[in-house]
Amino acid sequence: MSQSTIHRVEFKTNVVHINDVKQRDLARAKHLVAGHQPHGPKAKKPQHPRKQDCDGSSEIPVTDNGVTYLVNCGLGEPATNVSLLVDTGSSNIWVKDTSYQVTSTSTDTRKPFSIGYGSGSCSGTEYTDRLTLSKDLVVENQSIGVADKCAQMDGFDGIFGCGPVDLTKDTMAPDASNPNGIATVMDNLKSRGEIKIECLGIGYAPTTELNAASGTLCFGGADPSQYTGDLNYVPITSTSPASQYWGIDQSITYGDMEIMAECAGISDTGTTLILLPQDAFNCYQQQTGATLDPNTGLLTVTQAQYDQMKSMYFCVGDQKYELIPNAQRLSRNQSDSPDAITLAFMSMGDIQNDGLCFINGYAFLQRYYSVYDTANAQVGYAATKYTYATTN
Repeated sequence: MSQSTIHRVEFKTNVVHINDVKQRDLARAKHLVAGHQPHGPKAKKPQHPRKQDCDGSSEIPVTDNGVTYLVNCGLGEPATNVSLLVDTGSSNIWVKDTSYQVTSTSTDTRKPFSIGYGSGSCSGTEYTDRLTLSKDLVVENQSIGVADKCAQMDGFDGIFGCGPVDLTKDTMAPDASNPNGIATVMDNLKSRGEIKIECLGIGYAPTTELNAASGTLCFGGADPSQYTGDLNYVPITSTSPASQYWGIDQSITYGDMEIMAECAGISDTGTTLILLPQDAFNCYQQQTGATLDPNTGLLTVTQAQYDQMKSMYFCVGDQKYELIPNAQRLSRNQSDSPDAITLAFMSMGDIQNDGLCFINGYAFLQRYYSVYDTANAQVGYAATKYTYATTN
């Protein structure tokens, strides 16, 4: 069993222009609402919400690329460094074939794989290989998809899926040896005694620096040093398709006005913005006085309007999570002008349904520590020292 030492690695970053944000988030949301996998964390037997701390866990940092977050890993021996997008909405690890080098630890299983995403898909062949997360955290014989066909990706080499094992089902040809899907990184760490529980803690920090290491992944539980106050859990929602992912029930108020009644949605690291039902989005726009920018399709406000903005409150379980006005705006490094005030919200529009009404993307997750507990089918949030920061 490894000790609870924090393991860190270096990162690189990639900033995507603000004009790409809405299109990518809409494509991803459409894919998630369609329920692309008929399995998810709710398939695990739920228990009463309970706290899990980072006991016997390992932690590595992640980098903000302006739209998503990237983690640097090593594949093979000697290791080839790759930069992977952190995604809680999927569970496979895969890389472009041009980023993968066969070494002495690589095994071609000759099994085809195929995974669909909102912005495209990928397919290729499965390998098993050594995955190095840090010098002290190495996973042997990890399933790695090597894609010879994939959507265009700029600034990263593949996907680091952090979801539960159920989301790997149907990504490869049927195999009697893998009736429950392909073993994820968490599965392998747990089976080898590296962690005690399949639980992932994610902490981000808002930043305007383009190459800043601005977050950590904690394998095996939550890291108390990354949050302040209590870590509060809620069970995965029972409403589908949100229940297939890290789904929760939530309501939202702007100031003291409720703009979204309680409904089901998801917490998703693969989405940049906060997506709201159309009615809630319209109400938010009216309350802030924001207008739609014709170039980006996103809401913008003047400095005078921004100065009058109120806090939003995301009500999850019996807790309220506040987003101050600064947390409601996109980072300046994604705008054409550093003085532009673009808000981090968009409408689900026609793709919303009663089973997935909202998505808490990075704009929310940068301000709160989040925990994804597969073992107990629950999601946890906690405030951090950045919750009320005026960084954006």
